[in-house]
Amino acid sequence: MNHSAEPAAPAATLPRDTEHPMEELPPSNEPSSSRSPERRTARERAVHAAEKRNQSDRRRLIDPTTCERDYTDEETEFMTAMERYKRENRRPFPTWSEVLEVIRSLGYRKVADSEPLPGSKPVKGSADKSAKN
Repeated sequence: MNHSAEPAAPAATLPRDTEHPMEELPPSNEPSSSRSPERRTARERAVHAAEKRNQSDRRRLIDPTTCERDYTDEETEFMTAMERYKRENRRPFPTWSEVLEVIRSLGYRKVADSEPLPGSKPVKGSADKSAKN
């Protein structure tokens, strides 16, 4: 059995004269705020985008599966509370128990009997209890 190590092939590299698309342009004499968006450097564009994002809570509340939907005040309050909980507790993926804690902290309590879940089919043999009485 031959255990001789073969030399590794050299990694592919870009020619030095190739410009990277995100490479910054040399500094200009005009202030960055007065430059058109096309003439801003990559860093200036990123800083500008971050500033706009920080000024708005909208981006944090977008659900990619329903992004065209208008949320009710209750839904917005719940989403804001969940985002706040995740940020303050450093829990990007809270457990269902934690979600229930947030719901209770908003003042929700169970005051009625359970109803079928929206969009679900009734389970055989679990007829409504009030129908039996």
